[in-house]
Amino acid sequence: MVTASFPDPSLTLKSLIVRPVEREEEVRYQEQMARHHYLGALPKIGETIWYVATWQDQWLAQIGFSAAALKCGARDRWIGWDFRTQYDRLRLIANNSRFLILPEGRLPNLGSRVLALVARRIGRDWQARFGHPLFLIETFVDPSRFHGGVYRAANWLELGLTQGYRRTREGYSPEAVQPKWVFVYPLARHAPARLTHPDRALLNLTGIPRLMLNGEQMYALPHCFKEIADPRRAQGRRHPLPVVLALAAGAILCGMRGYKAIHQWAENLGQAARARFCCRKIDGRYAVPSEYVIRDCLVRIEPGALDAALNAWNRAWGTLDEALALDGKTMKQAVDEAGEQAHILSVVGHDSMTCHTPSAPCP
Repeated sequence: MVTASFPDPSLTLKSLIVRPVEREEEVRYQEQMARHHYLGALPKIGETIWYVATWQDQWLAQIGFSAAALKCGARDRWIGWDFRTQYDRLRLIANNSRFLILPEGRLPNLGSRVLALVARRIGRDWQARFGHPLFLIETFVDPSRFHGGVYRAANWLELGLTQGYRRTREGYSPEAVQPKWVFVYPLARHAPARLTHPDRALLNLTGIPRLMLNGEQMYALPHCFKEIADPRRAQGRRHPLPVVLALAAGAILCGMRGYKAIHQWAENLGQAARARFCCRKIDGRYAVPSEYVIRDCLVRIEPGALDAALNAWNRAWGTLDEALALDGKTMKQAVDEAGEQAHILSVVGHDSMTCHTPSAPCP
């Protein structure tokens, strides 16, 4: 192990530089994370930025930010959003998924200094790289290993404990294992109000809102692809084509981009969700196809048939309304036998423009 020689710790902290890892440095970053971090290296999937803290070109610390946790009760209660709003706006939060002080960087207050320098620049870096802002960063601390002092010293807010469930290769652990402390750091004033603002345009969220698939939608997706001919040889098929296409379509509807992200999304599905997608059961558990199988099916099927199947699903499910407009009237001189005056109510969907209760009389 190489030990750094610091002339003055306070001067070293003042001259510390935190910058994004360059592409040619990513192998070094991953090797050191795998060697020194107790959780090992984490692949770069989706929106991810890795940082390195240097002093006189010497690496002292590494820190990585990636997609926010899909579910976190303490965080979601603090923000005050419902699951539909939350799912479309998770991209406005980044998760501090790895933080490593290298053996060469054992220096008092280095951790809190790195966190402070990252907080100053990550918002600009995220906007420049991914085209949308960040309003909050989060992290989870294992109390059996750490007490979270470095985050408290950097003025992160402690929100409480998770329920203890953790991600596994099959989705989430069936039982609570070890609750973790939840810490957040707002990057903007009134972060909860911004995250729940009704106008997506003010948040730089363009395009169609991401979906959170419900059980009925999961059941429906494989049936949309049953008429598509399977280009693969019958020998060696482990996963039916409708299941592979349904998983890919579901991942894309939920905001995933790229084969690796689609496969990771499928891997994170729980057993109940996999059953709804009609996944094959192997050794008593529902399995999802590999990244290679997903890629192979998508590049070989006929595009027109896929487009027709997706349009069929979209006609059935793509016009679900996020909000409804209601209007009611009291009918003059319209009195029933019981002496009650009649009312009418109309409900129109904002997205589908469908009148759900056209002039429906109300008791």
